[in-house]
Amino acid sequence: MRAYLLFIVAIAFTFASCDSNRVFEQNTEITNGVWDMNQRVVCDFEIPDTLTKYNFYFNIRNTDDYPFSNVYIFSHIDFPNRKSGIDTIELPLTYPDGSWVGKGQGDIHDCQLMFRKDVRFPVAGKYHIEIEQAMRMEKLPGIKDVGIRIEKAE
Repeated sequence: MRAYLLFIVAIAFTFASCDSNRVFEQNTEITNGVWDMNQRVVCDFEIPDTLTKYNFYFNIRNTDDYPFSNVYIFSHIDFPNRKSGIDTIELPLTYPDGSWVGKGQGDIHDCQLMFRKDVRFPVAGKYHIEIEQAMRMEKLPGIKDVGIRIEKAE
């Protein structure tokens, strides 16, 4: 029994250490897998300094019901110094051969798509991001979850 417990603890530490660079990750479920153009995904995170380099990702979980090879999003960001900005971003969800990007099981595909690599945030403090779909469809089918991941760059 003791050896079994030690094995479980060792496995837990192994998996925990695999993600030691993660600073923030949050994914929000999209109701019924249909992303309404008025539904914004909201993420708040803290950046402790302006010297560390980070990698910034958008996370998309989609199904085979998603009708396009990419998704356009608007990313609204509020900085700690009360400044704000908006980006229009295209995220590819398929390879040129038509196969889905990311990992998947069955008809669900998890994509972690690099937005910025080795970026330094301009101000330390709390950031607020709102993500909305920009596909010119009121209701975008086949999107299960949307989120962001920020990790320390290596």
